[in-house]
Parts: sequence; structure tokens; C-alpha cells
Amino acid sequence: MRKTCGIIGHNRRVTSTSITQTASAPVVNRPNSVAVGTIVWLGSEVMFFAGLFAIYFTLRSTSSELWLFEADKHNVTFALINTLILVSSSVTCQFGVFAAERLQARSTGWKPSEWGMVEWFFLTYALGAIFVTGQVFEYATLVSEGVSLSSNAYGSAFYITTGFHGIHVTAGLLAFLLVIGRGFAVKNFGHKEATSAIVVSYYWHFVDVVWIGLFLVIYVLK
Repeated sequence: MRKTCGIIGHNRRVTSTSITQTASAPVVNRPNSVAVGTIVWLGSEVMFFAGLFAIYFTLRSTSSELWLFEADKHNVTFALINTLILVSSSVTCQFGVFAAERLQARSTGWKPSEWGMVEWFFLTYALGAIFVTGQVFEYATLVSEGVSLSSNAYGSAFYITTGFHGIHVTAGLLAFLLVIGRGFAVKNFGHKEATSAIVVSYYWHFVDVVWIGLFLVIYVLK
């Protein structure tokens, strides 16, 4: 604030004095509301899948002999390969986030080190689609062997838990398409677009972690 004081007298010159006052306000760094909202929503998803795990364990505790018989029908090697594909998609997704954070939407060359968010997310989408296709193939195989949603308690528990996870993976694939389309649509890739990529990665890492838990419970701890 600038303040001027004048003194006027008879046959005197006008003099002024300037006083400068500087005031500094503290800078408040608030977390991104979109990221916070996504984390809160994922917290509710944790409770949802916790309920599915509880259903699975409850049914298994009441039908232990049925579980031993039906669990042997799984192709654990195939499920492991499918799991590794999904886990690797989290790695490619994170590379896409790194590109988005440096505001690089598309590649500047053919080398992976020069890829942008779009290329890494396309690869992530392909890996996720392979995982869903593998899960559908496993469903078809089990149904041919008599394990269906309504066949017994094991079938109900297996298809409900893995089916809801498959729906979440499919939703994640749609989210990747939206982010990729946004990367092509905007002229200047900015922080808003980068934030969209980051929150989608939160969701994708979440579904990957949930599947690791399902794989251990269903295929390993039989």
C-alpha cells in the first residue's frame, strides 16, 4: 500500500513522503478435488469387494468338500499367465502416467522411451482386453465341465466374485478409451488431461490388486 503525506505552508514547497508496506499471504496448496474424490470412491469399492470375499469364505467354510472337488477343475497355469498379463498392464499404465505428468500426449519417436500417454494407454488397453478374453475363455471351459452360476455354492461364489471384477476391468477399459480420445481431441494437452490419466491409473491399479487377492484365494489357497 502506498501512502502520500503532503505538508503545505506559506511560501513553502510541497513535500511528500512515500511509505511502502508489503504484505505476504501464505500459499495454500490444496489437493486436487478429482483425485481426492476418486480415492474416496475407491474406498467404497474396497468395502464392496470385502463383502464379496466374505461371501466366498463363508460359502467355502460350509462346503469344504465341494470346494476341494470343484477347485481341481481350474487350470492354474492358464490363470497365472492371465494374472501376469493383468499385472504387467499396471506397469504400462504407470508409464503412461509418467508421460501425462510431463504433458506428453503422443509419441515423439518409435522407441518406447519416446512414447506418450496415448501409446502406453493403448498397450494397457490391449493387455486388459487380453485378460478379459482369457477370463471369458475360462468361464466357457468351466461351464462345459458343469461348473455354472447355478450349479452349486462353489459356482455361485466363483462367478460372482470374478464376474464383478471382470465388470470393473471392462469399465476400466472404457475409461482408457475416453482418456485416449481426449488426448487426441485437445490441441494443448494440459494439467486437466493429465489429472484424468492419473485418476484412471488409480482405478486400474486398484482392480489389479483386487485380482491378485482373488487369484491367491481361488487358485492358490484351494
